Amino acid sequence: MKRRLTARWAALLLLACAASGPAAELPKFRDLFNGKDLSGWVNVNTADDTWSVRDGELVCSGHPIGVMRSEKQYENFILHIEWKHIEPGGNSGVFIWSNAQPHPGKRLPDGVEVQMLELDWVNLHTRDGKKPPVAYVHGELFGVNGVETVPDNPRGRRSKSIENRCKGKGEWNVYDVVCVDGVVKLSVNGKFVNGVSKSSVKKGYLCLESEGAEIHFRNITLTPIEK
Repeated sequence: MKRRLTARWAALLLLACAASGPAAELPKFRDLFNGKDLSGWVNVNTADDTWSVRDGELVCSGHPIGVMRSEKQYENFILHIEWKHIEPGGNSGVFIWSNAQPHPGKRLPDGVEVQMLELDWVNLHTRDGKKPPVAYVHGELFGVNGVETVPDNPRGRRSKSIENRCKGKGEWNVYDVVCVDGVVKLSVNGKFVNGVSKSSVKKGYLCLESEGAEIHFRNITLTPIEK
């Protein structure tokens, strides 16, 4: 499946070009996953069989906890990524602007996490009859391991989505993530619902997260926004 450029995204890209100057060309999305193998990605601290390709999809087993990073670092860009959890309550995410080096005694690196949670996470994590806030089940944005951000929709130091738009296990979700000069805006299944600003990091690797549950990815594309 090829990513279709909607009118909204066409307008967004034209605005990005205008900001770059009159001679700028319309940015083009680059495939970060070719649907055949793991070319372009580097295993940081997971097992050899944590990541695989099956039927054109990038499959993460979820074990052990850790990340796989992009070969290149990115600064200002638009990321398109599609994902689906296979297990109820599955947890994962994509890190942006990461150094891709796990902190001592931890399995995850720094960066800004764009969280990917399956809807049953709420029911599976009920404590004393109380459920966690629904906003927590998808699309939260927050700094990890020392990275600071200012949340658009504060839930403590995290930013919560203003609307729950994610689909459940076995169904594909679409994230479009705009990352410019320390500002991150997240669109979930076609609508912008969250954001952070003033990130203390503004350039780094992309990292896909393995966090205990099987998750599939596809159509991972990126367009850089040049200054």
